[in-house]
Amino acid sequence: MNELVRIAPQDMVAVALRPLTAGETASYGEGEVAPLTDIPMGHKVALRDIAKGEAVIKYGFPIGQATEAIPRGAHIHSHNLRTLLSGAHAYAYHPTHPQVPARTPAQFRGYPRQKGRPGIRNELWILPTVGCVNDIAQALAREAQALTGGGVEGVYAFPHPYGCSQLGDDQENTRKILADLATHPNVGGVLLLGLGCENSGIDQIKPFLGDFDQSRIRFLISQQVEDEMEAGMQLLRELADRMRGEVRVPCSADQLVVGLKCGGSDGLSGITANPAIGVFSDLLTAMGGSTILTEVPEMFGAETILMDRCENEALFEKTVALINDFKRYFESYHMPVYENPSPGNKAGGITTLEDKALGCTQKSGASPVRGVLKYAEKAENPGLNLLSAPGNDLVASTALAASGAQLVLFSTGRGTPFGCPVPTVKISSNSPLAQKKQNWIDFNAGRLLEGIPLPRLGEELMDFVLAVASGASTRNEQNGFHDLAIFKQGVTL
Repeated sequence: MNELVRIAPQDMVAVALRPLTAGETASYGEGEVAPLTDIPMGHKVALRDIAKGEAVIKYGFPIGQATEAIPRGAHIHSHNLRTLLSGAHAYAYHPTHPQVPARTPAQFRGYPRQKGRPGIRNELWILPTVGCVNDIAQALAREAQALTGGGVEGVYAFPHPYGCSQLGDDQENTRKILADLATHPNVGGVLLLGLGCENSGIDQIKPFLGDFDQSRIRFLISQQVEDEMEAGMQLLRELADRMRGEVRVPCSADQLVVGLKCGGSDGLSGITANPAIGVFSDLLTAMGGSTILTEVPEMFGAETILMDRCENEALFEKTVALINDFKRYFESYHMPVYENPSPGNKAGGITTLEDKALGCTQKSGASPVRGVLKYAEKAENPGLNLLSAPGNDLVASTALAASGAQLVLFSTGRGTPFGCPVPTVKISSNSPLAQKKQNWIDFNAGRLLEGIPLPRLGEELMDFVLAVASGASTRNEQNGFHDLAIFKQGVTL
């Protein structure tokens, strides 16, 4: 078995598949190299001498510039490699027109909705319009646990600190996100819980609901009733009673929308977990389903790959705006656009933002880009979509749910327990993590390094997703972890 992997033939580096000791001979398929120092798993080894100032190639693309002369066998990391990224750019469209053959859609068992796509869950949600009623929402959720059973698969409250003292885009985004979640297909019933004096109250959110199924949403303004607990429980019982007779029926996978996210990545994420997600994405979009890739700051350095896969020039221009607008957002706060890899990323072997981005975008597979979404905009186009949202795990995952994702695939090399409002499937990049954190990890993509071919791993992930869509619980659901986070950019009054 190889100790290293060279991802692309032109790469100057290989990635350690296990911890390597200085001086041992390590193979990478077509060659061997003796590391000059100990190399942690997931970290990079130079396969040839690299001159100071030379661009270092990984994934077939530059991941940064050598800050010193690097000899063959040396450890390449933040001590001798720096990013090449800076500022906004002008881009040219060089369409590649990727083709993915159509496939007959698979089936899952879900809940049909009167309006919109089927749900993969039938849950009762309590959405506070403002942080002031968070405790009421949570108290109602605790008391309403007695309503679960039958068609009611769970009762959850989603507290957040916003809904008041916000201005401009922040206020608009809070309203949009809450409206998107209130009309989400995984929801059998929603109690929109307000206070009464907030600037994003129920009357302000209602216009964002669109043509919604009125039988599934109830509204309560706490200041207008004598006992908000009694009034809230009465509305929740009404919703639960309506949901009791609902059952799962066969649904086509072309109605699935799946969010794609990574967090706590390591040097193996772009080699195992993210490519497996990419195979899944191509399979689902070939069936007529939809996937959504987000984390715009983690596209920096790999954005031209996505731009060239845009189906037409209009989508290319939207992608250019998606990238440059986020860069300007960083610069407006006098923050460098390249300070992205976290301490955990770096400990796992990721050095620069280009290194991270080229691994991150593996989740998009090889399909054409067919939609580019603003933050809080719902996905309408089948195929691969790009969504404007930051890299923060919970903010980005919430954004994916708000855009209509019935579940989120979340790859990780370091591990994380959280769950967003929809089932959040944790996919480990390495087997040691999957074995250590069995209470967090749902699917082990590290098996790719143990001989399972990538196409087979992608097919297994598709089968796993269909099982989750049909009711199989994820680790975050088993642990009772469900959270919401809204993107905040501006002033708080």
